[in-house]
Amino acid sequence: MIDDLTPALTVVAAVGAGLVAGLFFAFSAAVMPALARRPAAEAAATMQSVNVAIVNPVFLVVFLGATAASALVAATAPFTATSGAGWRAAGALLYLVGAFAVTAAVNVPLNDELDAVDAHTAAAGPVWERYLARWTWWNHVRTVAAVGAAAALTLGVPG
Repeated sequence: MIDDLTPALTVVAAVGAGLVAGLFFAFSAAVMPALARRPAAEAAATMQSVNVAIVNPVFLVVFLGATAASALVAATAPFTATSGAGWRAAGALLYLVGAFAVTAAVNVPLNDELDAVDAHTAAAGPVWERYLARWTWWNHVRTVAAVGAAAALTLGVPG
């Protein structure tokens, strides 16, 4: 039974990780550098708006769906008789730790900290500068992890 579901489950996890990697990459390559060029109050207010907009059904289905699929792939990989179990396990764990856990442990708390500040006060400047540096660095980590996860999961699709 597990072996019958493994190819489809792995593809779902790989595609989800790839979509998430693309989103993270867009932030690393364009969004955060653009915000870094804006005044702190404007950048902080814009990111606060992004933090609200990102919590939508499409994003949540992809992000949490890739998480659930990766968890299932990681849990079942040791018990499958199909080829590529090592790649599947590695990709799934890379997504779970590098994309999901980093988001939950670092990026979301930073978002909450930024969202708690009135962007149009003097207090926003130092919060924004700290946020920009830390959030962006950890987003690079998430990007690399999600790209690696998508690649490893793709290599692990039983053929």
